[in-house]
Amino acid sequence: MPIRRDSRADPARGASRGAQEGGNRVALLRKAVSRLIQGVIVVIGITLITFLATFLTGDPAALMLGEGASTEEIAEFRSTMGFDRPLYVQYGEFLSKAVRGDFGQSLYYKRSNIELVMERLPNTVKLAAIALVFSLVAAIPLGILAARLHNTWGDTLIMLFGLIGQAMPSFWFGLMMMLLFSVRLRVLPVSGMGTWKNYVMPAIALSTFPLAQNLRMMRSSMLEVLGDDYIKTARSKGLSEVRVYCKHALKNSLKPVITQVGLQMGTFLGGAVVIETIFAWPGIGRLAVQAIQFKDFPLLQTVVAFLGIAFVLVNFLVDIVYSLIDPRVRV
Repeated sequence: MPIRRDSRADPARGASRGAQEGGNRVALLRKAVSRLIQGVIVVIGITLITFLATFLTGDPAALMLGEGASTEEIAEFRSTMGFDRPLYVQYGEFLSKAVRGDFGQSLYYKRSNIELVMERLPNTVKLAAIALVFSLVAAIPLGILAARLHNTWGDTLIMLFGLIGQAMPSFWFGLMMMLLFSVRLRVLPVSGMGTWKNYVMPAIALSTFPLAQNLRMMRSSMLEVLGDDYIKTARSKGLSEVRVYCKHALKNSLKPVITQVGLQMGTFLGGAVVIETIFAWPGIGRLAVQAIQFKDFPLLQTVVAFLGIAFVLVNFLVDIVYSLIDPRVRV
């Protein structure tokens, strides 16, 4: 009778496993540092583009003051704002202040730009989080079901739903929901932020396109995983389909969806600009539209910079989570 060796009692094997775990931690740390450096470079690029965008439409002083301003007023305002200095000097001052958390003062609201953004940012984060959760809760089961019903009428119906979701503009869908549920049925509020009912239509409108994308990605990923050898082995052992799908296939099928969710954060944050305007949602997206309307360039610079930083941070977290799920990407 062969003697089974306990790996826990084998010093050589234990040392090898410890070295492997240490190597995995080092690889994860290197990946995190690399992504962090890349994120810093991207953020600097975002601030540079945001700063230069102020001067693309001409003299910012004349645009901010309007057509009724005199030449003397424009010259005085240009000197006050520092627009008469070289661009590299202005950008250096802008970047040094931004690092310290000083993004200047809003020309319209006469308040600190950072205070205005921080007041509105939680509202946008809550709306985006609810839309993200809704899109995943709906897309993952539908994608698994579509893979389970592959090449049947059920699969076709689910994929048709996904196609419509990708083709339908979110702002149009939001207006149609507003017309139906607010104007006709009077069951949901038209706009504003108050009770949980105010979240329903904006969250659904914001999540429509990402939901359709995640559904299609989940279906294709699940079909690919179901053809692997370890799934065939699990089925040959007599495991139920529910256990095969939920325990063995789901984890590997979620990897492409996680990556796509990181890319979709730009959709959630960028799409919030339109959705928040339609539903009068007091978030950072609506604040950006108001800054454009009032020609408040310092405030617009702050909003764009914060949206860019948030996008970089979310993608950084997604990279780390993906590395924890799949150690192979750390190499």
